[in-house]
Amino acid sequence: MGAGPAQTFETALGACIARRFGPDAKVARLERLSGGASQELWAFDVESPEGTRELILRRNPGGTVKRENAAGMETEARLIELARATGTPVPEVVHVFSPEEGLGSGFLMTRIPGETLARRILRDDLYARARPVLAHQMGAAAALIHRIDPAKAGPLRVSTVESSLDGAYALYKANGGRRPVIEWAFRWLRENRPATEATPTVVHGDMRTGNIIVGPEGLRAVLDWEVVHLGDPIYDLGWICTPSWRFGEIDKPAGGFGSREDLWAGYESVTGVPVDRQRARFWEVMSTLRWGLSCAMMAREFQAGERSVEKAAIGRRASEVEVDLLAMLAAPGGQPLV
Repeated sequence: MGAGPAQTFETALGACIARRFGPDAKVARLERLSGGASQELWAFDVESPEGTRELILRRNPGGTVKRENAAGMETEARLIELARATGTPVPEVVHVFSPEEGLGSGFLMTRIPGETLARRILRDDLYARARPVLAHQMGAAAALIHRIDPAKAGPLRVSTVESSLDGAYALYKANGGRRPVIEWAFRWLRENRPATEATPTVVHGDMRTGNIIVGPEGLRAVLDWEVVHLGDPIYDLGWICTPSWRFGEIDKPAGGFGSREDLWAGYESVTGVPVDRQRARFWEVMSTLRWGLSCAMMAREFQAGERSVEKAAIGRRASEVEVDLLAMLAAPGGQPLV
């Protein structure tokens, strides 16, 4: 970002903060955290006579949703606040940008201290007490998200078992080439899909290690609501158990820190209804397949000339996902080995 655009952004942010927190409020310690061409994440403090507030800014400078399944910034902010009302651990949204503020689409939320990096959460001594309870906490958090009233959620993308299968197969065909393991996975999913569609609930869509904030005591917040949608609630439980989100801790299926049984127990502690184990395994295989297709898409884009390190690093994992699928599909009944 050049000096001119940076100055424009900082000026617009300063004006926004003055309107929201008072004329004496100032932006301090502004730092870009992450984000690609379409989305940005910033940390900063608001200093005012009332004290200091630590905030996070999440925005899309252009204001246009570029991913087909992305909900949009305003929708993210609305769903985070609805989740907060159910007791889900999430940041507080303190301001949603309006078009005239010149900041694109986005919002401000409270900054929650803690760790997001999977390697540290799964290995550092600081989180040794958190790891045994995280799976249960994640299951409970998923159940609280699924309590959001869909009527209050506003327009959301709707996903079903059949549309998920059809969409995944369309992505597979669009990336070209026949891959025997992927073909086998599609056949297994068709043969083992749930007999009925679930009553749609709000689904986070990307609950996993790396999209949570963790403290020494456990889960502090669920982040990254970009793909929130209406669908089968058990999707979230399957996605958490995708092998790639275990980050090497393959014997701990729930995020690399716990068991499926602990995850399901956490979910059941809120819902009071037993998790359908076969449905959960269907979504675990489906989630693994879908992530593998995304990896293959990244590889294809890299080969086509989009030479980003991220696309290269993710693209090369397509073969790893095929190994994961082989382990799942070769087990008795097509159930995961671990």
